[in-house]
Amino acid sequence: MGELLAALGVKFQQQGDVLDIDATHISHSKAPYELVSQLRASFFVIGPLLARLGVARVPLPGGCSIGARPVDLHVRGLQAMGANVQIEHGVVHAYVTGASKRLTGAKIYLDYPSVGATETLMMAATLAEGETTIENAAQEPEVADLANFCRAMGAKIRGAGTNTIVISGVPHLHTTDYSIIPDRIEAGTFLMAGAITRSEITLSPIIPDHLTAVLAKMQEIGIRTVMESHNRMRLLPQQRYRSTDIETLPYPGFPTDVQAPFMSLLTLAEGDSVISETVFENRLGHVPELNRMGADIRVKGNHAIIRGVPMLSGAPVVGTDLRASAALVVAALAAEGKTTIQGLQHLDRGYEHLELKLQKLGAKLQRVQEDTTTEPTAEPVDAPPIGSST
Repeated sequence: MGELLAALGVKFQQQGDVLDIDATHISHSKAPYELVSQLRASFFVIGPLLARLGVARVPLPGGCSIGARPVDLHVRGLQAMGANVQIEHGVVHAYVTGASKRLTGAKIYLDYPSVGATETLMMAATLAEGETTIENAAQEPEVADLANFCRAMGAKIRGAGTNTIVISGVPHLHTTDYSIIPDRIEAGTFLMAGAITRSEITLSPIIPDHLTAVLAKMQEIGIRTVMESHNRMRLLPQQRYRSTDIETLPYPGFPTDVQAPFMSLLTLAEGDSVISETVFENRLGHVPELNRMGADIRVKGNHAIIRGVPMLSGAPVVGTDLRASAALVVAALAAEGKTTIQGLQHLDRGYEHLELKLQKLGAKLQRVQEDTTTEPTAEPVDAPPIGSST
């Protein structure tokens, strides 16, 4: 993302966990294909570019192959705000005519509460002339956080975090310093890692309200959590877990991004669990890989039926997408023997130094350079129940 912003003329620097972004002189309106094709979030630049320059040329996005994620909601919303949009040769070309080259406020109804479309249109509307209303907007915490960030720069936004967001356009935004919210999906992944290894761990900082659906399902299967402070949680796992049924939904429902790691945990729960994936139609790619590790999972349409097994075994597996890779890491921590996981390019898009954080918790895992001359093998090793992963 930093490389993409730099390609547009933004001065971008990272020092530790601080990003310094100077967007004073945006000099290019075309985003490079080789960068957008790697990260779906790259497409989000279309809204700010259109609002700032009156023109944007952004290739159709790449990212994880977890199902159809069309940009038609983005396009229809921008068109409602007065943009001309054409899609040719895989590139979305949007521009605003007229002397001011400014978008105009509009009433927009989203057919689906898409996070990406909500954020794109909200950003575009911050500099539009007049008032924009987004109905059936996504309510995810990240949408509210983005709105707070824009407000800190002078935007006029109300209703973010509800299904109706109203944006009153302003002539320009100004500089600000801002701290983003903790990553609820990373927190959920660590909760799964602690639970599956029966490990008492503490997570901080977290916002428990962002994890309500996940914590409810954890409690249902027999996992307790205790808040040690307003943003510090302690996981109190049990030796035996019950089965449960989960249906992924837009926020505040159960998050699709925690579905895969939670499935890893349910492979060791007693009884039969059912996970219904309703957000993306191709987000069960981790099932065959978990079965390679000894899980008993059957897929019927968008439903996965998980029959709990006594243990998982290490095996060579491949992460097919970001959260599938995280699920395999979670499973590998509890599997007996060695697990080798390929596909870390997916994992690295959503987790920073995951292996180092897990190592600090006592996990035995390391990142190694892949040897392309030999096939990965699942050699048994003398080790405690915590496995190892590549």
